[in-house]
Amino acid sequence: MDQFNINQINSLILNKHHLSNDSKIDDILKICEDLCGLHATGTIEPYLTLFARTISFKKEDLDMQLYNEKNLGRIRGMRKTLFIETKKMIPIVHNLIKPLIDKRDEQYLEMREISIDEYDVISRQILELLYDREMSTANIKKAISSQKDVVAVISVMCDKMLLIRGKPIKSWKDRRILYAPFDIYFPNINLNKYNYEEAIQLLIQKYLESYGPVTLKDITWWLSINKSQAKKVLLSLEGETELIKITDLDLEYIISKGDLNRLLERNPHKANTINLLPRLDPYLMGYKDRDRYVNPNDFEFVYDRSGNATSTVLLNGRVIGIWDVVEKPNPLIKLFLFKKIEEPIMVEITSEGKKIGKFITGQNIEVKHCEDMIPLTKRTMGGFMSPLKDCS
Repeated sequence: MDQFNINQINSLILNKHHLSNDSKIDDILKICEDLCGLHATGTIEPYLTLFARTISFKKEDLDMQLYNEKNLGRIRGMRKTLFIETKKMIPIVHNLIKPLIDKRDEQYLEMREISIDEYDVISRQILELLYDREMSTANIKKAISSQKDVVAVISVMCDKMLLIRGKPIKSWKDRRILYAPFDIYFPNINLNKYNYEEAIQLLIQKYLESYGPVTLKDITWWLSINKSQAKKVLLSLEGETELIKITDLDLEYIISKGDLNRLLERNPHKANTINLLPRLDPYLMGYKDRDRYVNPNDFEFVYDRSGNATSTVLLNGRVIGIWDVVEKPNPLIKLFLFKKIEEPIMVEITSEGKKIGKFITGQNIEVKHCEDMIPLTKRTMGGFMSPLKDCS
């Protein structure tokens, strides 16, 4: 079994994730494809995920692909969270998570005291209402005028791919969005193209391609499947994969033969790679076994009790600190680093902080270095969204 050091593995994955300097591109559809989608639970995170991986990204670039060209869609994805996926990936991802969300949605409607018959009536009314227009939740509620929880019905309709989440009402930071019928928004997407087993097969292959090397636990966690399902697919890929070890990590990793050849041929870049990644970035959220890129002693600063990753500073693929942005009253980027960093690296981190701060606020921004941080595991829910709120 071949063995590689952490720097070799991280260099490979940084390259595949378009995070190394020579792998950054401006083709956001390819980036979405290569990451198996962008985490889209929050409003600004997809923009920041792309900003970290592109050469000259503008917010309008994502808006164009999402809302004008309609080459991307925001759907319920892996682990029942929201993802922005390409049209190619939408039917695959949907058929993976459909059995999981169908049961959950039934329970959700019951909890909201909405019967199946009532849901059917309200959902038909909403589809008729949106036949030739996109509308916000507030306007749908006014037009339907139901005593039932219309917001809950809209949520379930999105899960069932009857509706698609469209553009925000105002700016890229606006959580209020418009909705449209899925089949009108995406008339050429066949949601029945794959069954559940085919979706698992395709997504494991895609996951290995995008995130490998990975552990068996990574695969089962990321796809919300059991070990038997994963092993069945891996057995069918036996001629296309290998097992490797990573120095200092007591796990076996699965890697495609293509990536193994790339590891054998390439050497990690000698120049340092520095990245400021947003909360819920795919690089941080794509694995269950995380010792490769987070020191176990730092887990409580990087992940909250629900497993949400906050905004991080990476050096050569490993998390070395946390960043945060304050927009009011004065724009400010805060940095908290786990250990003292060499001055040239610190200068580059500060420079990257100013760049991402200007992208978020639209203004030149100062950088503040924090001496301490309250661990996310000791914060209330949602603390990962402003990790350095109370730092001094």
